[in-house]
Amino acid sequence: MPLSTASSKDLYLQSSMQANIICHTSPTILPPTCPRHDGIPAGRALVAARQVPRAISISTLEGRPSGVPLVAEVEEDRVAAFWDYQFLFVSQRSEAIEPVTLRVVDGAVPTDFPLGTYYLIGPGLFADDHGSTVHPLDGHGYLRGFTFGGSPKSKEVRFTARYVRTEAQAEEHDTASDTWRFTHRGPFSVLKGGRKVGNTKVMKNVANTSVVKWGGKLLCLWEGGDPYEIELGSLNTVGKLEMINGRGEPERCGAGDVWDIAASLLKPILYGVFKMPAKRMLSHYKVDARKERLLTLSCNAEDMLLPRSNFTFYEFDSNFELLQKKEFNIPDHLMIHDWAFTDTHYILFGNHIKLDIPGSISAVCGISPMISALSVDPSRSTSPIYLLPRSGDESPEGRDWRSAIEVPAQLWLLHFGNAFENVDEEEGTREIRLQACVCSYEWFNFHKLFGYNWQSGKLDPSIMNVKQDGKALLPHLVQVSIDIDTEGDCRKCSVEPLNNWTRPTDFPVINPDFSGMKNKYIYGGTTSGARLALPHFPFDSVVKLDLSDKSSSTWTTGNRRFIGEPIFVPKGTGEDDGYILVVEYAVSIQRCYIVILNPKRIGEADALVARLEVPKELNFPLGFHGFWDADSRPVHTL
Repeated sequence: MPLSTASSKDLYLQSSMQANIICHTSPTILPPTCPRHDGIPAGRALVAARQVPRAISISTLEGRPSGVPLVAEVEEDRVAAFWDYQFLFVSQRSEAIEPVTLRVVDGAVPTDFPLGTYYLIGPGLFADDHGSTVHPLDGHGYLRGFTFGGSPKSKEVRFTARYVRTEAQAEEHDTASDTWRFTHRGPFSVLKGGRKVGNTKVMKNVANTSVVKWGGKLLCLWEGGDPYEIELGSLNTVGKLEMINGRGEPERCGAGDVWDIAASLLKPILYGVFKMPAKRMLSHYKVDARKERLLTLSCNAEDMLLPRSNFTFYEFDSNFELLQKKEFNIPDHLMIHDWAFTDTHYILFGNHIKLDIPGSISAVCGISPMISALSVDPSRSTSPIYLLPRSGDESPEGRDWRSAIEVPAQLWLLHFGNAFENVDEEEGTREIRLQACVCSYEWFNFHKLFGYNWQSGKLDPSIMNVKQDGKALLPHLVQVSIDIDTEGDCRKCSVEPLNNWTRPTDFPVINPDFSGMKNKYIYGGTTSGARLALPHFPFDSVVKLDLSDKSSSTWTTGNRRFIGEPIFVPKGTGEDDGYILVVEYAVSIQRCYIVILNPKRIGEADALVARLEVPKELNFPLGFHGFWDADSRPVHTL
């Protein structure tokens, strides 16, 4: 962020010193059961306490002026905002191997809070001990568990945290010296202290994107590889679980084409040289609560480079037995991160991409990240939606699933909240409603996700806080309405802001028992807009949208505090019977809290039920996605 005035320089000195003091009030010393992972040997701990540790954040804080008097906290200054944003991505090398009981600092854990564990996965490490930094999406997976237990009259929350021992993590972490050296490039990073030219270790499966428990197995997933199984309780890594490769041939929908020849030429290079799996499992899964099925999706490795896409869907029962496997060949160059389902369809909202030749050359040469080989393709003014049949070869009305339904807007889909169908049995018509988070092609950029600059190793918050000037550039919630006639043709497709809510918002969630069904409520992470220097992101609020009356209400955290993805914990049969869990990141004091909200009271002064503090030495960076695990919980039925 450029600083050009004398006042900005003064604020830089003040904020720099303040940031230094905030992060080093005491050495990071844990109980014997929690070994150090901050890369500082025990003999240097006291010295390191007076310095800025290498793992403090993605950005390096070396060379900043010292000896400047500490001044009062600067709230809306863009320099303070810059460092607050860096502190949201603070590396945490330590693990909580033995459960730590969290201290309640506000309210109390409700006596009727369900027993279970909230798992949260995300990156834990961004800098090694040899000068390299990585993009948040390439950071090693750090699994956090918040277990709600205790007696009915005295509930407690116990915290554990472990790194996922992936193949890349085992190679890059020296357990003897407790130091790190990055050797895998990953898709979004360029190593400074590692090998660049000829480094084919691109598929760095860090298992850092999502987490699910299914069929007695706890799994951490990544965007492009097999998940890693985690031992329940201890959070030890069991190993990689082959869910999709080697499961037999899928039921194929769609004929082969000329691109199959090109694919056959690419496969030996991608599979043999770059060690890519034949099918890349995506990180987002779906749980069909009514049918008690886990749904997952994969794509072919070679399709990243070809103007066609092969997607394979898998359905597992509660014992992890594969019930169905269907593959669809779509003649379009698409990137899919998230997707949706209904009783009768898998739903893909296509994000158009294209091969970037100059970017591919620089990526192969190690000059830029491998993701430089791709770029968004804004050549079309509409967005395709594919309704793919869950059973049989055709959709219920006999419509050709190869024919995309075009949304009359150019939108890049980030996350789905829900999808459902209303069927008129008498008329033979069908209404499909999709609730999702989208952004514009104009804003979305593979090279600038989270504002990461691979050349400087810093994060630029201005990328996430651009002026929209009346345009819906940033992530926001929409509803796509599709009406299908008796012949299976689309008679109407429209898109509009969900509940007319236009603030930047992401991580849409609902009561998971209502997935695939018509829902009344949807929740998300959003912004109050109160901080002028960070008006849009990171989020500081939870929004609840009532789709029946188009109303909206919010709960906002404290000053200089941010939140991650909210998650709904059901405890009854009503759609908003339960609680909202969300992690609060108090970056100015380097603390994390688990917050319990009453969803029925969001918008009121008493929405906050409880806030529990994670010990400072276990403060962790922003998590991505979570999962609530409650055994023997009744499933809602219509």
